Amino acid sequence: MSDEPGPETDPEPEPERKMRFLFALRQRGVTEPRVLEAMERIDRGAFVRGLFQDRAYDDTPLPIPCGQTISQPSVVGLMTQALQVGPRDKVLEIGTGSGYQAAILSLLCRRVYTLDRHRRLVAEAEAIFRHFGLSNITAITADGSRGLPEQAPFDRIMVTAAAEDPPGPLLAQLKIGGIMVVPVGQSDAVQTLIRVRRGEAGFEYDELRQVRFVPLVEGLGQT
Repeated sequence: MSDEPGPETDPEPEPERKMRFLFALRQRGVTEPRVLEAMERIDRGAFVRGLFQDRAYDDTPLPIPCGQTISQPSVVGLMTQALQVGPRDKVLEIGTGSGYQAAILSLLCRRVYTLDRHRRLVAEAEAIFRHFGLSNITAITADGSRGLPEQAPFDRIMVTAAAEDPPGPLLAQLKIGGIMVVPVGQSDAVQTLIRVRRGEAGFEYDELRQVRFVPLVEGLGQT
């Protein structure tokens, strides 16, 4: 006998769904109050459309257009937590995707610049940012592997696509005292989430956990 709700079953009430969502985040190690508050305020359901909309609150990655994915909420929370974003920080995000990660970051910092190689994703994300009234996000169609040198240096850099090594141009755009979080590894193998801190004497690297992201691709997409 199936445990799946039947066609006449009422949907889960919003407060209970939100409570379950936040409980799952805490269980998986997302404990920073500011991060949890931001993830409570930004509705992931607004960033998931089509066939997978009813799974928007599951802790799982889901497909979005242009062959990309929206990361699972616990990974978004853990990466955001690792970035240690302050309210005066200027943040660069590489890989706008659905816009979910940028929206959360925007509640934690002064300004977010987010880049994606797919024009369609940038346009759709911008529409959601306007819907939420998130006026401190600048979304740009660009080759994320090159960063955004005209706005550098950045206090924090978040990379949501996997590179073989932390990209040199992005490291160069990180402010002294800044932090970058980036998945590193081959796209067809296990990747490691790395936190990079830039000090006066160079870079320090911490391995955080294993993850799986789409690869960081140079150049602009066709859509």
